[in-house]
Amino acid sequence: MSTAGPPAAPEGRVLVAGVGNVFLGDDGFGVEVVRRLSAHPLPEGVEVVDTGVRGLHLAYRMLDGYRTVLLVDATARGGAPGTLYLVDATGGGPGGPGGAVLDGHRMTPDTVLALLDTLSTGTGADRPGRVLVVGCEPARTEEGIGLSPPVEAAVEEAVRLVLRTVREDGGPRTAPPDAAEPVAGNQ
Repeated sequence: MSTAGPPAAPEGRVLVAGVGNVFLGDDGFGVEVVRRLSAHPLPEGVEVVDTGVRGLHLAYRMLDGYRTVLLVDATARGGAPGTLYLVDATGGGPGGPGGAVLDGHRMTPDTVLALLDTLSTGTGADRPGRVLVVGCEPARTEEGIGLSPPVEAAVEEAVRLVLRTVREDGGPRTAPPDAAEPVAGNQ
């Protein structure tokens, strides 16, 4: 009888999912980033989807054999509006210091990650090997269409961050910046 370690990360595909509600101001950040990603060539095996607020659908999709999943969303962590974060959520719900929430809509990425435990086959083999959140500090998430100026200004930098991350994903695994540290924006 052999004792196997944790299941190997699935080889192959990468999922980039834009999360958010375009009717709640800056909560539409993730949706806007993935919309703009469609204008860029992507490495083979990278899929970009707008999941909006369909968290259950996203949770099931994350169990579909992806090596890496990048969730792009508004991420309230207490920084200046427009600040970008790269949060490693591979081990479970990405709470960060003080249990800071990732976003303001009901089906948050941490809720989706918690659902993976319920929906998974139990072996963990269907779970992505790596889950990252590319987040942007929102200025406002009340009803209204359109991003605030600082969040709008961060969209192109977020696109570059996602592109850099998926292009480097096939290379050596390096730890992303500490979840509490911003990676770009109005710091």
